[in-house]
Amino acid sequence: MNAHPPPPVFFAVPDMIDDPGRVSGGNVYDRRIRDGLRADGWELTVLPVADGHRELARTLSRLPDGALVLVDGLLVARDPDALIEQGPRLPVVVLAHGVAPDLGDRERDAFRSARGVVATSRWTRGELIERDAVDPRRVVVAHPGTDPAPATAASASGGRLLCVATVAPHKGQDLLVRALTRVADIPGWTCVLAGSLRAAPEFVARLTDEIAAAGLGDRIMLTGVLTGRALQDAYARADLVIAPSRHESYGMAVAEALARGIPVLASDVGGISEAIGGVAEGGAANGGAASGEASGEAAMVVPPDDAWALEVVLRRWLTDPAGRRRRKAAAREARSAIRPWTATTAVVASALADAARVEVARP
Repeated sequence: MNAHPPPPVFFAVPDMIDDPGRVSGGNVYDRRIRDGLRADGWELTVLPVADGHRELARTLSRLPDGALVLVDGLLVARDPDALIEQGPRLPVVVLAHGVAPDLGDRERDAFRSARGVVATSRWTRGELIERDAVDPRRVVVAHPGTDPAPATAASASGGRLLCVATVAPHKGQDLLVRALTRVADIPGWTCVLAGSLRAAPEFVARLTDEIAAAGLGDRIMLTGVLTGRALQDAYARADLVIAPSRHESYGMAVAEALARGIPVLASDVGGISEAIGGVAEGGAANGGAASGEASGEAAMVVPPDDAWALEVVLRRWLTDPAGRRRRKAAAREARSAIRPWTATTAVVASALADAARVEVARP
């Protein structure tokens, strides 16, 4: 047992992480790390950073020399110069939820200036290393955790579909709506799209129009953000959770579904396979994804940005009761593989402690 208390840490986060209308996987992760570190005895001060010009730089400039700082990677993308300027005097650990497709030189230099990087998936870690943004020795992986949850009961039709994600282009709800339009001839299914409607209002408007034009307004529902009991009830009613993302660094909704014994249908992109936890391997590389098959019965993976593949798998799911029973049984078995949030917090705490020790050792 360590006789010394952990050093104080400042956690710079987007100022909307507690906004009930802007719930996202990154916000949930930040809140759980905040609460987990405090529960483990860390003296943690949250620094909310507004979405404005050089707000991160102003926030960091107010900290005393040598202050240990954990910075959400979204803020680094907004103001990479802040880390480049303040890195020499502050031991900074960056919490990287993902990697921007257009990672620029300044953002790359910002990651390099950090004492350590915590990636939320092996995919994100690999992307940062491949783009020469981090020293492999200074980046660790802290997968999102999942709370234990009771197993759900399946309906006879298997038609209660659920997608939990911010409604935005990178989450691919338009692909899902297109696929559902093509299986409208199958009776009995409904689909709930649960997630913030504020991130991409033009996309939401187009999606709403497409649903209305297809005559599916009574079968596809956009609920906005669901939290607490409402979200738990949505999972409890779901037969299948769908993650049709074009870009996904991990896929927390997939892990949440499997924790409840709910089969999943997901795009084979980014860190989705890590959220599945090795249950569904293979995919597009060996022909499984195009046919909707996966080595693991609990999860079905399809190529990203492919509405046709989603349609094929959904049609099979809705018309194959024996297949649904088989996948449901496998999903129940997969519940034992969930990662606890305490393990996530422990990795982040270790990265912070390492950064603090490096700072102490500096001349």
